[in-house]
Amino acid sequence: MWTELVTALPRPTAFQPAASESSLRRCATVLRHPLPEDLAALLRESNGIEGEYGAGLIWPAERIASENLTMREDAELATLYMPFDPLLFFADAGNGDLFALLPTIRRPDVFVWNHEDDSRTWVAPNLAKYLEWWLTGRITL
Repeated sequence: MWTELVTALPRPTAFQPAASESSLRRCATVLRHPLPEDLAALLRESNGIEGEYGAGLIWPAERIASENLTMREDAELATLYMPFDPLLFFADAGNGDLFALLPTIRRPDVFVWNHEDDSRTWVAPNLAKYLEWWLTGRITL
């Protein structure tokens, strides 16, 4: 379903081999909560999707785990920004801003975190719309 959805969109993308169940379990263990169902389903089809110029349209499970761990536990970041614990970063915009879900409150919405002003702004009602809107230029940062 996910690869078909993305393939139908106008921008070039590159898919990766599917994430293993053990990789998804490790990611959930590091995050201390399960991955949202849509994100896990996507990763089962392609462990990450690259957009134009290698942009991280969807990060692989390993990067999702490592980036979120860094953002949540880095002491210096904690002095600069509001807590990242509710956010699950899964992609980057290529300019320092990061896309996130809110899995602990079970909202399907996608937000973008602005690295310059620490704002968190709604950009899409769900992961499918994020992919569609980002790849068609409806989401602009």
